[in-house]
Amino acid sequence: MIQEKRIALKNAGHIDPGSIDEYIARGGFQAMEKAFAREPKDLIAEMENSGLRGRGGGGFPTGMKVKFTDQAAWPSDYMKYVVCNADEGEPGTYKDRVIMEQDPFIMIEGMIIAAWAIQAEQAYIYIRGEYVESVRRIEHALKQCYDKGYLGKHLLNTEFSLDMELRLGAGSYLCGEELTLLESLEGNRGYPRIKPPFPANEGVFRKPTLINNVETFAHMPWIVMEGAQAYKAMGTEKSPGTKIFTISGDVNKPGYYEVEMGTTLRQLIELAGGMKGGDGFYAAILGGAAGTFVNESVLDTPMGFDTLKEKNAILGSGAVMVMNTSRSLYEMMASILEFFAHESCGKCVPCRVGTKMLVDMWDEVKVPKNGNRSHMLDKMAGEADYMQKTSLCPLGGSPIIPIESARQYFRHAF
Repeated sequence: MIQEKRIALKNAGHIDPGSIDEYIARGGFQAMEKAFAREPKDLIAEMENSGLRGRGGGGFPTGMKVKFTDQAAWPSDYMKYVVCNADEGEPGTYKDRVIMEQDPFIMIEGMIIAAWAIQAEQAYIYIRGEYVESVRRIEHALKQCYDKGYLGKHLLNTEFSLDMELRLGAGSYLCGEELTLLESLEGNRGYPRIKPPFPANEGVFRKPTLINNVETFAHMPWIVMEGAQAYKAMGTEKSPGTKIFTISGDVNKPGYYEVEMGTTLRQLIELAGGMKGGDGFYAAILGGAAGTFVNESVLDTPMGFDTLKEKNAILGSGAVMVMNTSRSLYEMMASILEFFAHESCGKCVPCRVGTKMLVDMWDEVKVPKNGNRSHMLDKMAGEADYMQKTSLCPLGGSPIIPIESARQYFRHAF
């Protein structure tokens, strides 16, 4: 049976998350010291060569994002920022919460390394206010980092200084999108900005900003210590490294599991104790609400950004919601569409009106007025496609993902 391979969670369960001394005893901040002994541009090249891709869902190459932010920061004394997206509002996803509650220092160390790479002297952690325990753990960890000299002025006896602050969100799903998050971080209403410009050019306070997910930052210390080639030796060619999957639903041992990229859905279900009650596998949702429905034909597909894309599925945040044959796909889709309608900020018409239209149209899939469910599914896909092309932010483009996957894999079931 497949075994876990832990990088982001290597200390989880092995240290007191409230003790910086225990983190240091397990090699903590050695990567920071090693990074500070290198030229920032060499460090950026190491991140690029590792092939690390963003673990928040998008899968954009992290090294490229670091390089773009560094290149945008001209002149050399231009203020730059590092921001950690710890908002984690995707249903079924709680990987970042696990990191923050069981080892907040590894995320902080990753942010320090990233800040050194682009020479940013201010960093922010943006976290949803509902994560009360995570907030408490991070506040305590930051205080200890300042007390030990890992944050503040003249770090490791260099001229480099770094301040890191915690900022709380108010529970908006939309603020998980990076530009909307930056608006909220600045103290504005959580409305989306229009891209471009991207955060690397104009991020927080309209300055070059490197923004990454908690899990992404948690991989950086390992890459610095072990090297890009060691990292690329894990996972798949286009999706190297490890990934935390949060598995819920009809399995015997729901929870979080960190494994190499390329592990199959079948192997993940086995790792989670197999199907609950011995019932058969029917479907899974990969990536949360803004994810894809899949059937048994995807069970043996390697879980990676590109391998799943070949099946018209997505890896997303790593959420895996497993359903047995007793589950209603209709009810699951209804819940997803109602979620999007509830979370729409209302700024743009396509999303504000379209999300509510899709909820009403889905009712007709259950009891079609014209007796043709397939026709209504096709009509919904057309509306969702229009929303994707005309909405200001990714929320308006999200409904098309579960709708299209339902049409592909489960048209017969509705």
